[in-house]
Amino acid sequence: MDEPPWKKLKLSLETPYKDDEGLPVLKLLDITPEGRHVYDPKRNMTAEIGEKLTRIFVERGVTFFDNVQGQPPTEMAWPTELEVIDGENKQDTSDSTGPTTPEELFQMRVALMQQLHIALGEMTQARDLLSQLLSFDAHAPLLSGPASQSSGPSLTATAVSKPQPFTSVQAFNTQLVIGGKDRALRKAAHLFKSSAEKMESGRIQNERYWVDALRIRRGNWGLIPAPLPSGSATGKGADRTSKDFLISFGLEESPALFRRRAIGRISNTSADAGTVEFPLRQRTRLQVLIITTDAAGVRHIEKNNIHAFEDSSLDNSLQCAQAEVVEQEIYSMLIKEAGNLPTASARVSERLIVIEAAQGIELRFELVERTTGAKCDIILATLRILLLRVHASAKARRLGRAGLSRTGPPNPAATQILQPIIDLLQYEVFCDRVQVELQKVATALQQAGISTKYRFEPVCEGGSELVALLQSEKRGPMSGEALLRIDDRHTLRFALQSPSSLIAHLPQATLSLASIPQLAQLLKDEVTICILNRICETGHDLCDRASGTWFVDLLTGRSVGRWEGCVL
Repeated sequence: MDEPPWKKLKLSLETPYKDDEGLPVLKLLDITPEGRHVYDPKRNMTAEIGEKLTRIFVERGVTFFDNVQGQPPTEMAWPTELEVIDGENKQDTSDSTGPTTPEELFQMRVALMQQLHIALGEMTQARDLLSQLLSFDAHAPLLSGPASQSSGPSLTATAVSKPQPFTSVQAFNTQLVIGGKDRALRKAAHLFKSSAEKMESGRIQNERYWVDALRIRRGNWGLIPAPLPSGSATGKGADRTSKDFLISFGLEESPALFRRRAIGRISNTSADAGTVEFPLRQRTRLQVLIITTDAAGVRHIEKNNIHAFEDSSLDNSLQCAQAEVVEQEIYSMLIKEAGNLPTASARVSERLIVIEAAQGIELRFELVERTTGAKCDIILATLRILLLRVHASAKARRLGRAGLSRTGPPNPAATQILQPIIDLLQYEVFCDRVQVELQKVATALQQAGISTKYRFEPVCEGGSELVALLQSEKRGPMSGEALLRIDDRHTLRFALQSPSSLIAHLPQATLSLASIPQLAQLLKDEVTICILNRICETGHDLCDRASGTWFVDLLTGRSVGRWEGCVL
């Protein structure tokens, strides 16, 4: 954008020494009545030195240098004697050995002439006054007509004025006045220019401020009235209308402490224009760590990915600040629940929570400044969903209290966010242990040559069903299923529920298993019965012509075969 012409005007603060044509500006000495300018002539140093040398010989003689060379150095001084006149306390300077110079005579003449002019005027005025008084006759009769007017002498006045200054001094004074006016004009121009620039920058800054406000409102961020400045009138009849706004990016049902933290404002300074200021921002994010220890004693650590938003735009800055406040609220709720876990032990500090969720697995929640595992990302996302569920439950109770209908006591499951995470981790470990036992049996049967089919699904629900299950106030268990089919005849089906519930569906009964050793014993018994039945069937096929009998003794766990007096 082009600047106006008055902004391009440059005024130099130095005294001008060249004119518009680039020629040197001469020193003005006088201006004649005809308008002709008299300038100071250029000084010729050679001519000045010649004049000074000529004056030496004219004033002190041709033999000046010979006289000076013949005298000792001490006699070259110019002695001056002061004589004190008794009774008058006056000092006179003795005459110097050299004559008076024309310059000194001229200065003396100027000083004496001024005083002589003043004295002349005073003496003339006194003479006229005395003449008038002495010639006036007080007893003379009054005459009428023109005779009386012409009889007495007239009283005249003489004006004495100070002589005009020298022409060179007057020209110098004129230059001082003109230079002072130019300096005042330059200062005034600089003042107007700086004021105009400040007004322009203020206008641009105000426009950018409200454009950013419209962008934030279009992004569906909440705007609330800003408090009145300190010292504002708050009495009756005072104008308490807010003149500014603040940005509220916290959750609606969050506690007041976190809603106060979730406050921002648009910067109104030119250096930080286009950014959002967060007065109470702590810049901490929640990091989830899972530390597992395998059978060999090796520790494996998984971390969640902390997505760092760039502060390149207003929306990204608000999203990053909102994520920090939400995770800090989650951490505060985790601290409250960590001390009351029924199935796990926890250690709690200001920025770290360590929970022994299951055997060989440790869960950590830590507030870190800035900072990789998919499992930890899922836990962090689940915590956010559970926090929204807590807020929805609180809102429902608040609206129920405001209405006519009465609501029952709050559901404890709807206000917990840590116990579901512990249940998920325990369920994971439980599924791994169940899968290991079933995998052992399936592998052994396949190595023995028995046809075996094995299928294990730890989670039967889909993604949308899991999210709905987490959002529901009535928390339901997560379920899975395991299927083991032996020799295409005998089928063992197991139903799993979080955190550690296992139900075995057998052909003859349905059993609830409470531990992994109980599961191992059940698998051993069922596989044994299946193998013995298979042996009996094979014996029937081989001893069909011999009228043999084969059966399974459940008490001893044996398969018995009899034919033609033989017992096996």
